[in-house]
Amino acid sequence: MRRKNRFEGLDVLVAERGRALLATAVLLTGSRVAGEDLVQAALERLMRNWHRVHGDREGYLRRTLYHLAVDRWRLRRRRPEVLAEVEPPSQPDGTDALHLRHALVQALVKLPPRQRAVLVLRYWEQLSEAEAAEVLGCSVGTVKSSASRGLARLRELTAGWALEDAAVKG
Repeated sequence: MRRKNRFEGLDVLVAERGRALLATAVLLTGSRVAGEDLVQAALERLMRNWHRVHGDREGYLRRTLYHLAVDRWRLRRRRPEVLAEVEPPSQPDGTDALHLRHALVQALVKLPPRQRAVLVLRYWEQLSEAEAAEVLGCSVGTVKSSASRGLARLRELTAGWALEDAAVKG
């Protein structure tokens, strides 16, 4: 009987917050498949340490997500991935928002790991600068400068989109 209650509350946590955790993981990794793998790895780590984690288990899970993502980025720096380019649709068919979201995720993947993590925490998770600094284990100033640089780089990466959109519509 003790075995059944070993992970009491895990099913509720995953049922209530699983979609939000997966969405964050997809933004951190750049693809749904990699995001699912990241969530799976974070859940495995949480389950291994279940008896030691008291209080905010979702917070522990989120910190684990970010730390595992950083580990993967470091590994990828040694073995870079080749990502496919996103082509705009030839005719508007109601999936413009989906294409825009995919293109934004692809642009986000091109940012350095810290900038990407800061932008996800600040603008997707809507954490304050202090909360983001706590999750990432850095100073508030680092969060501010990383957010500024990350937004500037995203603007550079997406600057041509308006011109391409005008050419397609024109």
